[in-house]
Amino acid sequence: MARPSASLMRSVRELGAKAPYLPDLLALSDEARARDPLVTLEGLPAGSGYIFRHYSLARQERMKLAKEAERAARRRGIFFLVAGDFGLATHLRADGMHLSEWQVKRGYAARALERFALVTCAAHSTEALVRAARAGLDAALLSSVFPTQSHPGAKALGLLRFAALTEEAALPVYAMGGINEETVRRLCPTKAAGIAGIGFTSG
Repeated sequence: MARPSASLMRSVRELGAKAPYLPDLLALSDEARARDPLVTLEGLPAGSGYIFRHYSLARQERMKLAKEAERAARRRGIFFLVAGDFGLATHLRADGMHLSEWQVKRGYAARALERFALVTCAAHSTEALVRAARAGLDAALLSSVFPTQSHPGAKALGLLRFAALTEEAALPVYAMGGINEETVRRLCPTKAAGIAGIGFTSG
C-alpha cells in the first residue's frame, strides 16, 4: 500500500461530515494488494484505522499475523479492527470490528456493539445504509464510489450518487473505491466522514 500523501490527508481533513470519534482514514488489509500488514501500518498516520481481513490464511497463520499487526497498530496509535471474526477480535481485544452486509442482515451488529468500542460495516446500497443506521453502527464504508482496481469493470456509484446517499444516511459514511489525491478532493463538498481503501495513490 502506498503511504497516504500529505496532500491527500489535507483533503481528508476538509471533508464535510467528519466525526471526532472516528478515524479520518481506514486502511483495509488485502492478500493480493497489501500482503504485509506491518508495511501498511508503518505508512499510516497516527489516529488512522486499520481493518484486518486476510480471510484465506489458515487459522494459526492468520492468528499469528493478526497478533503482529495488532501490536504494531498499538505502537503507532492506530485503531485496530478485525473484519468478520468475533473470536479473533475478542482474543486480540481489538478496538473494533468490521461487519459484512450479510452479518448486519443476520443481526450480528448487536453482538459486536456489546463487545467493541467501534463497529463499522460494508455497504453498497441505500438499503444497507438504512440497516446499518438502525442497528446503531458507528459508520458504514460505502463502495465503490469511483472505478477501482479491486473490482475492474464494475460499475461505480459515481460522485453524485454517493453524495445523495450520504446526504440521506443516518450514520457517518466513509467513501471507498478509487480514492486518490484527485478523487478525494471531489469528495470535499459531500458529507463523507472519511475515506477507506486498500491503497491511496496520486491522482
